[in-house]
Amino acid sequence: MQHVFRLTIAAVAAIALMHVSGVATAQTVKQIKLTEKHIQGLLAAHKDVVAVIDKAQAASSEKPDPKTQAELESLAKQHGFANYGEYDIVLTNVYMIMESIEPLTMQFTDPAERLQKELEEAKNMNLPPNEKKQMLEDLTEQLKMAQPIQFPENIELVKKHYDKIDAILQ
Repeated sequence: MQHVFRLTIAAVAAIALMHVSGVATAQTVKQIKLTEKHIQGLLAAHKDVVAVIDKAQAASSEKPDPKTQAELESLAKQHGFANYGEYDIVLTNVYMIMESIEPLTMQFTDPAERLQKELEEAKNMNLPPNEKKQMLEDLTEQLKMAQPIQFPENIELVKKHYDKIDAILQ
């Protein structure tokens, strides 16, 4: 159950990152073959990127601030990404895999299978009706958008760096 809540928080964080950065959330995620360089850049940049996004959210403007976008672009480039869009794609690909790894066993489960299992578990949770309804709706929506991992080698790469990635996503 704790795993479900952690994943929900991670998903919300990813959506917030995409919203603030002005990146539209799409029905399908652009999957890429991850590299060591991608992971190292993500690990190095993430704390600074989150700080910029948190600062921008505190200002609570409706539109992404061009200054914030410029800061994000600069941070991404400093850490080896072509632009913030590439950083965001790498982050999204990593999230997809992290969400499907059981932390205790390091077992990977196909995203659709994992979401179906989480949906069944959520149906049996003892939560306030509004929270339960929202959780079920969110999981159902995520299940509709679930995609198989196109690059299985990404799974092993993320597993290799799991603890470091998990630490920055907390």
